[in-house]
Formats: sequence, C-alpha cells, structure tokens
Amino acid sequence: MSYSVDISVEAPIENQIQEITYDGTEIYQPPLTISESLAKYAQKIDFSRVSDVDVKKEESNEDSKSDADSKDAFQSSLWPWDGVRNKLRSALQEVCVLADVLAIAKEKRYLVLDPVQQEPLETKPMVQIYARKKALAGNYICNSLTFLKLCIVGAANVLLAGAEKLKTSQNEAARNRTTMDFHIELLRLRQNWRLKKVSNTIIGDLSYRTAGSKYLQTGTFEVTKAEEEEKSSSPPSSPLPGGPAPVKPNSALRVSIPSELQGVAYIEVLCQKDQEDLCSANINLLGSGPPATNPDMHWQQKLEAAQNVLFCKELFNQLAKEAVQLQAPIPHMVVGNQIMATVLPGIQLIIGLCHSTTGDKKQQNPAPSKSDHDHVLEHSLHQLLREVHHKNTHIPFPHPATGPLGPSKKRMIAGPMAADRYELLEMTKTETLLEQIVKQAQHFIMRMRTEYVLDTIAKEIRDPLISSHWNTLNSPTQSCVKINISTHGYDAVCRTPLVIHVGEKSLKCICRDGKVMNMSYEPQELRDLIMCHINQHQILAVQALAKTMGWQALGNSNHLGTGSVEPLGNASSCLLSSPTGDRIIAVRCEPQAGTQVSVAHSPRSDFFPSRLVTERKWEHLGGQFRDVRLDKMEGRNFLHKMELLMASLTSNS
Repeated sequence: MSYSVDISVEAPIENQIQEITYDGTEIYQPPLTISESLAKYAQKIDFSRVSDVDVKKEESNEDSKSDADSKDAFQSSLWPWDGVRNKLRSALQEVCVLADVLAIAKEKRYLVLDPVQQEPLETKPMVQIYARKKALAGNYICNSLTFLKLCIVGAANVLLAGAEKLKTSQNEAARNRTTMDFHIELLRLRQNWRLKKVSNTIIGDLSYRTAGSKYLQTGTFEVTKAEEEEKSSSPPSSPLPGGPAPVKPNSALRVSIPSELQGVAYIEVLCQKDQEDLCSANINLLGSGPPATNPDMHWQQKLEAAQNVLFCKELFNQLAKEAVQLQAPIPHMVVGNQIMATVLPGIQLIIGLCHSTTGDKKQQNPAPSKSDHDHVLEHSLHQLLREVHHKNTHIPFPHPATGPLGPSKKRMIAGPMAADRYELLEMTKTETLLEQIVKQAQHFIMRMRTEYVLDTIAKEIRDPLISSHWNTLNSPTQSCVKINISTHGYDAVCRTPLVIHVGEKSLKCICRDGKVMNMSYEPQELRDLIMCHINQHQILAVQALAKTMGWQALGNSNHLGTGSVEPLGNASSCLLSSPTGDRIIAVRCEPQAGTQVSVAHSPRSDFFPSRLVTERKWEHLGGQFRDVRLDKMEGRNFLHKMELLMASLTSNS
C-alpha cells in the first residue's frame, strides 16, 4: 500500500558564508534580488542551440502539421524556459534587422534609401472654404493675444513704477531713522548668544555650561525692547570745531545684566621676590590688558564684558578651591581675592581677582608693571580652563558596556596589558590647574636665571667667546639651550659645546664628552660649571693648536693636584714640547687666577759638573721654568699669543 507525500523544493534559508573573521564572526552573502535571479537564470540559456522541434518543422510536410504541433507542445512542456528563449531569439533578430537598417541609412556605402512619392490628394472646393474660415479665426485669435500682451506689459510698468517709489521712500526713511528695528537686532543677538522665551520675557545665557562648565553662578540676562522715551531722551552731543559730530544709531534692545556680572574684571598673576615683580600676566577675554568700561556701550560689548567677568570668576574659583585642597610643603594661602603660593625659596606666586563695578579710573587703569608680560602663562590659563571643560563633556565610554563609567582607556586595558602597581598609580595621578601654573612659574624663573647667568658670563669674559642658542620649540615646563665656547679666529681649531635642559626645579647639563650633570635651582652651580668648562676649553684649544704647529703634547690633566687649592673647581694644565724637543711650554688654567704660561730651555745654560753629576748628558733635562707675561705680549686673544710664542720658540731652535 503506497501513500503520497508532498515534497516542497525551496531555496535554503541561510545564505552561503562569505568570510569568518578572527573573532569567529560569520559574514554571509546577501541574498539575490529578483532582477539578479532573472539575470542568473537567463545566462544559462544557450541561444546557439537549435531545438529538435524546429528541425522537425522544417522537414515535415504540410500534411503532418498537426502532428508536429502536438510534438512541439510536448517538447516545450519539458522545459519551462523554452518560450522565453524563443521570444528572446525573435527579439534579437528584430534588433539585428533594425541595426542593419540604421547602418544603411547612416553610412550609405552600398544601398541608398529613397523616399516614396505619395499620391496627390484631391482637394474639394468645400474643403478650401473651411480652411479659409479657419485661417481667419486664427488671425483674430493672434490679434487678441497681441492686445492682451500689451495690456499686461502696461500693467507691469505701472506696478514697477509704484514699487520703485516705495523703495525710494523706504530708503529715505531708513537714512533719517537712527533707531534700528527691534526684530532685526533680536535676530543679530540670537546669532551670537543663546536665547529662550519664558512666558512674555526673553532670557539669555552667558555661561559656559554647554561647553562643560560646572560653575554654579548663573549668567542669565534679560532682553527687553527700549522705550521711545529712552531713544529720544539721549542728550545732544557737543559740536566739534572741525564739524558736526556723527550721530550714532540708538539700539532698539535693552540688555539687563545681573549686578554681580557688571563692571570690569581681570586676573592678575605676579611672581615677586622681595617686593620686586619678576613676571606678570593679566588674563581676561577682551585682551592682554584690563578693559575699560563705558556706560553707553553697545549691547554686544556689554555681553562680552559680562562674560569676561564670569570667566574670570570661574577661573579664580577653580584655583582657590585647588589651593585649599592641595597639601604643599609650604601651604598655599587664600585671602580674599588673592592666592599666594611659594614657587621657589624667596619667590612667591600671587594670583589676584580684580573686579570693579564703579567708574573709578584709578581701579580700572592700574600702573603698568616694569616686569615682562608672560604671554605663555596667560595662554596656559585660558587653555587649562578650556581643558577642564573638555574633560567634563568628553567622558570615555566604558568597555565593555557593563563596565564602570569614568576610568580612562589606559586603565581599562591595564588588566590585559598586565600593568604593575607603579603603572596603575601613575594612571591615577592628575595635575590640578594650580599645580600646572606653579610648575610653569617655576620654569619661567629657572629660565630667567639661566639667561641672566649666561649673559653675565658672556659680558665678563671676552676670551673665549660664549654664545647661547635657545631652542624655539619649547614646552611651558621644558626649555633647551645650546652653549658654544670658542675663540675668535680659531673656531675651526677647537670648539666646546654644551647643552643645558632647563626644567622646573633643576638643570641638566650634557657635556662634550657625553657626561650628564644635574644641578639644582641655584644659579651659582651653573656659573661654576661654565667656568670649569672655560678652563678645559683653553687647555684643549692649546693642544689642538700645538698639533697644527708641529709641537707635541707631553701630558695634560683636567684636575691638577699640585699648587694652591682652588675655591672653585680644579686647575687644568698641559705640557707641550717643540719639534726638536729643546723647548717645553707648561700651561696652567685656574678658575679664579686665570691662565699661567711657563717656558723651559734645554740644554741648560746654568749646568755645571759637580762631584755627583759629572757627565754633560744631564744638561738636556731642561732648565727651570720661567713665567711668561702674557699681558705684555701682542695678540688678540690667548690662542693668538700662544701661536706667536710657539712660532718664536720654533724659529730660535
């Protein structure tokens, strides 16, 4: 007994896998659309294949036509796409014929298409009468359209003339009117400031909350329409001797600012040492100096001045909060509107908030300070506060999504990267605004001291020459200066380079031989180091000059142990021998006493045989050294004098 079972043949639900990524994700091929499926199946049709049905049709006779049709229907039922193939083949034949016709009509090489003359139509007299009537009606319609067009043109001219008169009168009224339109000014105000309508009033916002600020003081202001009495009650300006004063247009807006945001405000930063200002900076949004107030200023200037007051108050509030929370070796002091922090021993950093709501000129225009204005410190205060706003709004997203909100990306990957305890502690350390400002002030003082020491030594010591080149690409807390010690006229013989990195509380010097020496913030240490390198440069330069003159260096020492003890560093010396060996020059350089040169001759002129020393060969040991008075010799500098001395001793020998 057999049962019939329905079998459904369908396409697979899942598509083929195109790619498997490294994390195991499977990427499937997108399913084919209807047009893509049709194109896919149409590509399987073989148009060059001739079916058996067509062959049978050609060979069969007219008598067996019905039998062939039945066989054709049977064959077509075997393949469902047979009809589609036949239709496409017929369409292809028609397109080929059309292409041939177009080629013949276009190229005209072998065949020419001539037009066929049509037979003339028989015209009847009644048809001619109807045609004449139709032409007369068309002429009437054309005349009507022409008249209508002239009427429309006349009306347009009248309207344009009236619009021109209205435009002229409006321009004259705008010239005579001094008060601008309220809605136009309100549109300009809205383009630059945030506004919203609360019931029947217009409220604006000056704060930086949208930028990430968390300052509690609000910066709201109210916008109202100026009354007609206020517009017309402005007093007339006094005429100038040169001509009438220009009339300023009165504003149609009136901006009401809170009393705590009115006036002038700026933050003054000073570095003082014994009541002497070392550097200063005035910070506000309106320029490098304290701005001036004017009761009749425009609403744009009023809002900018109020926003400047809010900015200065927020910056000072942030610095004061950090000064109270920080635990410094010398505690910071916050008294009123002043913050006092110790930068270096004896040097204090004073940050003060100056806010004046009165029109007193003495408070608005303080006496200019003699110290240099530090633009780097001013820019850093602006940049650091903007950075705090940016961190408040740009919080790193957790990874994975269920993780805590707040840790940085480095802390998130600390586990997979196997970070140790020291690295984790470094990730948690953050610097406050006040700490960064104190570090920048310390670096400024160290840089200023380094410049002073280098300039002082360059003025005091003329031989050798000391030139310093400061790197232009520096950071607010790191600078670099390259020092070259050379002698005029002998730059190619010897040159001693030094590189000094100026930090926050220390100096790092990289010597010529690669030695690294760390120094504190005391300027005397840097001075002592440079003086020692000057002595070493003189010794090295003399030895290099002796090689060019043919002399031989017998020995040298940068830390000579003989002679008097130097209060600063150690003495350096070298011995030079002439080409024949009968002249010896001894050079000794001391940081305090300067340079000493002595000369010895051989054979000795004062040698006399005795009972102990009877042979004459001992007279070639050299005689007693005699000092050379360099101040009496001719020469531009020390090396020039040594060159003349070695040349004279060589010629005498």
